[in-house]
Amino acid sequence: MTIKRHGVNESKGSGKQSLPFAKATEADGWLYVSGQTPMVDGEVIDGGIVPQSHQAIRNLLAIVEEAGYSAANIMRIGVWLDDPRDFWSFNKVFAEYFGEHPPARACVQSSMVVDCKLELDCIAYRKTS
Repeated sequence: MTIKRHGVNESKGSGKQSLPFAKATEADGWLYVSGQTPMVDGEVIDGGIVPQSHQAIRNLLAIVEEAGYSAANIMRIGVWLDDPRDFWSFNKVFAEYFGEHPPARACVQSSMVVDCKLELDCIAYRKTS
């Protein structure tokens, strides 16, 4: 088994400090993407659940695509929402990206480590030759 780590030492937290994990890890066609929050340049974007959902999903998809996968390769997404009242608004945004072929998904309420509305991670698969 070959393991490839994507974006090691590139993950940045609030204040743009380096975080001690890879953006994604790949092995035998499986890609495990670390949790993504609605950050741009190490800072959480302003706004409520809708703009933050768009940004977190864009951040997740950027890592998936950097690794040579696509949204269609995503098998499962984990979603943590700070406020369960945001569930329906999040679902509307989620459907814009994954509506026709949604992956399996878990969505739970959880307090966030950074001051944001949500965090996402995913597992993708692409058959290797």
